[in-house]
Amino acid sequence: MDDESSPAAPLRFETRINATLDEIFPYLTESSLFVQWLGASATLDPVPGGEFALDFENTQARGQYVTVDPPHRVVFTWGVPGDEILPAGSSTVEITLTTDGDGTIVQLLHHDLPAARRDDHAEGWKACLGTLTQVASHARRGR
Repeated sequence: MDDESSPAAPLRFETRINATLDEIFPYLTESSLFVQWLGASATLDPVPGGEFALDFENTQARGQYVTVDPPHRVVFTWGVPGDEILPAGSSTVEITLTTDGDGTIVQLLHHDLPAARRDDHAEGWKACLGTLTQVASHARRGR
């Protein structure tokens, strides 16, 4: 089945950040740090079943944390309230941190994303991971 609402293979992105796992992980769980790389405001309760609410300028993302494994992995559901193709909590974002020398490999997988939402999310995740790389690296240099 190849309609616009059918999920395909997960989107996958990877970047290396010149910061440690412990320096990067709070950017995935603390509202004030999360919005430095994604969104305008956030309400985060980083425990399994906890709230994941992110507001952008023109839209929102809503879901729940599924897994929180400091400082290695965060999984949360993702979707847009009122969107028939990608409703709140209908897809899953998995972010894994792996030590790489004096830095960290950040891998992001977005599962169950409908075809009609893949291009805009691919563009968004790529840009946001670039921003995360900048802010987390800068925070380390600022020590």
